Formats: sequence, structure tokens, C-alpha cells
Amino acid sequence: MDSYIIGAARTPRGKGKIGKGALTSVHPQELLATVLRALPGRAGFDVRDVDDAVVGTVSQIGAQGANIARNTVLAAGWPQEIGGVSLNRFCGSGLQAIHFAAMGVASGAQRLVVAGGVESMSQFGLGADGGGQDGGNPKLRERVFQVPQGISADLIATLEGFGREELDAWALRSQRRAALAIEEARFTSSLVPVHDPLTGDLLLASDEFPRPDSTAQGLAALPASFVALGGATAGANGETFDQIALAAYPQAGVIRHIHTAGNSSGIVDGAAAVAVASGDYVKAHGLRPRARIRAIASIGSEPLIMLTAPAAASEKALKAAGLEAGDIDLWEINEAFAAVVLQTVRRLGIDPERVNVNGGSIALGHPLGATGAILLGTVLDELERRDASTAVITMCIGGGQGVATVIERV
Repeated sequence: MDSYIIGAARTPRGKGKIGKGALTSVHPQELLATVLRALPGRAGFDVRDVDDAVVGTVSQIGAQGANIARNTVLAAGWPQEIGGVSLNRFCGSGLQAIHFAAMGVASGAQRLVVAGGVESMSQFGLGADGGGQDGGNPKLRERVFQVPQGISADLIATLEGFGREELDAWALRSQRRAALAIEEARFTSSLVPVHDPLTGDLLLASDEFPRPDSTAQGLAALPASFVALGGATAGANGETFDQIALAAYPQAGVIRHIHTAGNSSGIVDGAAAVAVASGDYVKAHGLRPRARIRAIASIGSEPLIMLTAPAAASEKALKAAGLEAGDIDLWEINEAFAAVVLQTVRRLGIDPERVNVNGGSIALGHPLGATGAILLGTVLDELERRDASTAVITMCIGGGQGVATVIERV
């Protein structure tokens, strides 16, 4: 059976720093509840028909713990008969939530599932759950040492021969394309303004993180972010993170630390949700689906370099869909780091003009658990704007994983 996307919505992304971002005071449940309340009217379904809510969140502690999916259903005022399940596939969590929804619908077990994600990074930043990259397991660390993602990104750039200028050029492209997309209101059909849950005052109606005044000179002046981290002692015998990485990849010679705050993803708050329905449900209720989920894929990859799996995950999904990279009209490759996008484009031979055409997470921010659902909604809007057909959404993931989705407009 097919799974259809009948609607997608998201909040604007707010700067993920207390005192600087418009959404920092909003409870994460309320952030996602804002989207859930808006989605039924936009997608045309009766909320009482929802079989389940699947929500991706990376830091599942404090206000983001206690099964945020179920509590958000209640916070949104949805019927208590609708359950909720939370998941964590690191940065791929929001896309994985949609995959689980698609599986439930395609199996015939469910007819309508709402899936997405939320992350308040101002309240729960990177590593907030205290588990680190490997959960603090010394036996696992003896077998598989996982360096921080910034070291992995710089290792990829070194091995691929990417220079600082190339990374900064991609970052500037992201900023300029996001600025144009905002100027031309390309995001507005999916955006749900966020109001203060207590006062009703408008907090944020458009993405807050982009820096449209970015310049090549300004990006070039930023310091590398991971030099000190690369030199930090990490191994049992006093090895640094850089030394551990180079022991696994001696061909790199020396890791060139060239990722900066300007060519890496931004830390933001945000939430998004997508409604996934069966063909029977669509037909019974006279709905017009926006797209069909052609294929889904997840894959593991070498865990030290960690961030190279988007290409392999995309190839797996494309094979399942009976397509090739050249058949795809638009790509959303999450801009966790500029080198990740460039490496994926190179490996798959993708025309860069089809990639992240409205900017990406470098310009707009990466609210971890929500990003996958945001990217799917963004590329679907753009497919409709261009009257194009197919898209791939793919993301790198901590621990050496990748996830990819192939969608096709109906």
C-alpha cells in the first residue's frame, strides 16, 4: 500500500540562545502543539481520525522528556484517545518519525499518522542529555571510538581536499538563497506563527536565524571552531581527538580544521509535523494528497568519520524507488556541516543547482529532532512552486548513520 503526504507545517526557527531567541521561553510541548493545532485545518483531516503521533527529539530530558509526543498531543487539545511515541535517531529523528508513520500506513495497520519533531536547543543544547556520543560506555569505546562530529566534519574536508574557500562559498550560497526565499515568501505556506502560550502575544512569525548581510570576507574572518577540541586529550593513553582520528585515517596526514560557526549548521529552536495517510483514507475523505512517499532508507556507516552516510542512504532509497540520482528534481541534503553536503554532491554526481535551492541549515538553523520534517515540508513546497515532481531528503546522523526519503508529487 502507498503512503501519502497530505499536509506539512512548521514553526519559524528561533535563535537557540537564552535571551537572544524569540522562542527560548516556550515549553517544547507548546512549540510542537502550535503545529499540531494548525495541521488538521491545513491538511483537511479530522483530528479524531489520527491513529498515532510519532515525534523525534534528540535531548529527551527535562521538558523534552516524559514522552514528549504523548504530552504534546494532550497540550494541543487533541482527543485523549490519540497516543504518542517519542524516538531518537539523533539528527535524523524527524525524518525517521515520518518513516515510521509511512511504515504504519503502508502496512495497513494505520490510516492516518502525524509525525515530526521538536527541539528547543536554547533550553537543551548539544549533549544536554549527558550521554555523549557513545553513552559513556568504556567497553564500547575500546572497540569503536567516536570522535566529536566537528572533528569528523574536518576529517571529511581534509580527505576530500575541500578548502576553506569552498566551505565558505557554500555557506554564503546558503545565506543568499535563504534570504531570497524569505523575500519571495517561499516558506509562508508551511509556517505557523508562534504565540506566547500564556499571554497570546506573537513571539515569532518568520525564521530568525538567517544572516542576509553575510559576506565572503566576513565568513573568511571567522575562526575555526574545532582546533582546541581536536587537541584535547581523549584516549586512554593520552591521545588527542585528532590523533585518534588520524590513527584510523592516516592518509589524511594532518587534519585541517576549517569548519567555523559560519559554515556549520545553526543552533535554533523549532518544531514541525507532517500528516501521512493511506490511499483508502484519502479516497474516503475526498482529500488531494500532495505527494507519495516512494521509498525510505536508513543505513549505518563507519562511526568515527560518522557523517558520510547520506550518499549511501540516498542510493539505497533510490534503488528501492527504481530511480537514479539524475532522475531527482530537487535535493535537501542537511547542512550539518558544509563538507557533508559537498561530499554527498560529489559522490552522487548531483547538479548543485538542484541542492538546497532555498538555503539550508547553515543559514536557517538545525533544530535537531525537527529538521527532517522541516526539510521534507520545505522541498515539497518548492516542488509545487516549480511544478516539479521528485525530491530526496537526506541527513547525516551521529554514530555513523544516514537516512533518506524519496517523495513524488501526486
